[in-house]
Amino acid sequence: MERPADTDRLVHWLIDSIELEAAAFHVGQYCGRWRASTAGRGLGSFHLVLHGTCWLHVEGRAPLRLGPRDGVFLLRDIPHFLSPDPDPQAPLPPGGMQPLAAHVADSTGLACGFFQFHGALSALIVDSFPAVVELRADDESIRAAGTVFDLMLAEAGSDPDLPPPLVSRLAALLFFYVTRHVARRHEVLSGLLALARRPEFAVLLERMMADPGHDWSTDAMARAVHMSRSSFYKHFVDASGQPPAQFLLLLRMKIAAQRLNGGETIERAAEHVGYRSHAAFSRAFHKVIGEPPGAFRRQRRARDAAPQLN
Repeated sequence: MERPADTDRLVHWLIDSIELEAAAFHVGQYCGRWRASTAGRGLGSFHLVLHGTCWLHVEGRAPLRLGPRDGVFLLRDIPHFLSPDPDPQAPLPPGGMQPLAAHVADSTGLACGFFQFHGALSALIVDSFPAVVELRADDESIRAAGTVFDLMLAEAGSDPDLPPPLVSRLAALLFFYVTRHVARRHEVLSGLLALARRPEFAVLLERMMADPGHDWSTDAMARAVHMSRSSFYKHFVDASGQPPAQFLLLLRMKIAAQRLNGGETIERAAEHVGYRSHAAFSRAFHKVIGEPPGAFRRQRRARDAAPQLN
């Protein structure tokens, strides 16, 4: 049986494969009676409490109290709002956010923003998590996350609607830190990460990652885990939500994109993941990544050649 550490390594590889763009929407404090939400924009979002307390209200869930250095990551666009009142029916006007610079008694400091996930593989991995992922300040196993909150407070500017770019980077760092922690605690019950948690499938996935160009037919995958074809197909789809062939395509294109990022030629990247036809590889890459491999590689080269700010 595969050692737990091996499944952990695979899960971490998958989480690190998430292509995430975070954008802080505002960083400041609310005072008095207020109500705030990031819902309705078709994006995931986050709310991080820098000081004070508030309540998260999500339809169909009990109100969730959030204190200093607590946070929530809403991985899907769900109706919700934050307020200082545990009663979701309390009349609360939309509130204006004030700068953090002058701390006001009984105020709530928040960093709020949005997540956008790029690529088909990212969506599959994110769908493995619950819609609401909590970050708790009293969780000793992720105590180091408090350092990120300190950095956010240090970076907060005078205009709550124009947060410094570094705040977005710090929010993305918290996302990866917390989701890896959630996966490590086996709180992922379905989807691709749940598949990677099953030792019999983890062995197969690691072999596929090590040799993506192999002829990984469904029959070959079933033999690798000592199952009949029909049993393997059913268990694979039940756990991941994807047919084996579709997952193989996503995995191959993700690996190809990583190799192109590293400077490899399109021909070598295509061959590594099992494609001999440039046209077939280009079609598959475009379908999964969203752009042709040539354009993908040129954009990455231009980005790497761009001058960096000191």
